[in-house]
Amino acid sequence: MKSPHFFFTAISLLTFLCRPVTGQAQLLPYESIGEKAEALIQQYIDLDLFSGVVLIAHGSEPFYRGAYGLADRETERANTLETLFDIGSMNKTFTTIAIHRLVDEGKLALDDHLTDYVSGFRDPRVAEVTIRQLLHHESGFTEYHSPDFFDAPSEEKTLAAIVDRIRQLPLAFDPGTGQEYSNAGYVLLGAVIEAVSGQRYADYIQATIVDPMELEHTYVQDLERVRDRQAIGYFRNSLGELFDNQYFTDEPNPDGGFLSTAADILRFYRAYFYGNQLRSAASKKGDPFFEFLEPLKDEPGRATGMAGGFEGANTALFFVPSMDVAIVVFANMDEPVAENIASGILAIIKGETPEPPARPAVQNAYQAYAEHGVDYLREHFDELTTNFHPDDPRDFILNMVGYDLLFADRIDDAIAIFQLNTELFPDVANTYDSLAEAWLKKGDRAKALALYRQALEINPDLPSARQMVDELEKK
Repeated sequence: MKSPHFFFTAISLLTFLCRPVTGQAQLLPYESIGEKAEALIQQYIDLDLFSGVVLIAHGSEPFYRGAYGLADRETERANTLETLFDIGSMNKTFTTIAIHRLVDEGKLALDDHLTDYVSGFRDPRVAEVTIRQLLHHESGFTEYHSPDFFDAPSEEKTLAAIVDRIRQLPLAFDPGTGQEYSNAGYVLLGAVIEAVSGQRYADYIQATIVDPMELEHTYVQDLERVRDRQAIGYFRNSLGELFDNQYFTDEPNPDGGFLSTAADILRFYRAYFYGNQLRSAASKKGDPFFEFLEPLKDEPGRATGMAGGFEGANTALFFVPSMDVAIVVFANMDEPVAENIASGILAIIKGETPEPPARPAVQNAYQAYAEHGVDYLREHFDELTTNFHPDDPRDFILNMVGYDLLFADRIDDAIAIFQLNTELFPDVANTYDSLAEAWLKKGDRAKALALYRQALEINPDLPSARQMVDELEKK
């Protein structure tokens, strides 16, 4: 699979966190929390792991606000509390709200089938997919991003164009038989919203959520008008080289891409969690998330949260219902730094010692390989790669390292890393696909073809392997 940085990390994330604490949790003095949070944040800044914005609120009012680092390193424009950040998969909450609003209005039912509103899918099993399954990532649709997507012109990244792309994709499993995070599913929900409402997705979100909530610093379309307020995202590859993410940031769609401020998102999620303006009481009843949320009000120190991100962007929001405390961290640096800082501040609020910052898993893995070799990396892989988002497949770690080496023309090193990945994750088709690409670049077509075939034995629908087998067998 080519260009992994512009592929898998575009898979945004949604996280629910539950942090138990023993005894009666009491809120520390605001000044004490702020001082300790500032010290923790500085540790991340000292390692060049964080730039962004942090809010800590009691009720609806922040008692700690801080903006750190640069929104644009080239122009040295600083982050401020008014800087706009890409909120990643927090978009999906807006899409969820819109779907439930249409259900409340009697225009849609959760057990309606997707194909009642959107048709033309290649996989016949799509006829079984319901709106409810799309909401809960149980449809069988997974990911639509691919290396060529980020090279495509803007007209191929519209909602309609992405739906056309998804129409050609096979389902990963029969609808309702599994669960896998799905950006594609939320794009399709956006198409359903358009079909039912008769409005463009962005217009519907603006009219029914953004404007009524007075989210004056939240932008769901026409982002060029506010580019001078947006934070550019930055990330380091496994070799430690710094990049910005402007190449693969997308226009807003139902699965991600809105811009907002930390203050707007705090207001939005307080209304979503605790009020009925965005979700009716009837629609919340029976919803697994709200069933989980309700008892937390009586459980001291336990928290829930939302997060979103991709390379160079990470947003996190934690609520502690028993204390009526919220933590918002927006970062224009690589995930999961916002979540890590928010977790650390949560520990501070509970009177605990936060975990110190750690180097990202991909950098740890490369450093171990560079200093000690592949056998050492094999033996210590688990302990070296703890700082990696738990929702992302762990075979991605060495896949990233391998491609960084391959793009640096260190082909033998890339082969060594990809080979180790096949040994650590022998049932993952993409590990063989990546190793095949490295051998092909080295000039060994026979070995590459054998590995591509091995990938297809595991996943017959892996498009990159299928394409390469067809090409190599013709020559």
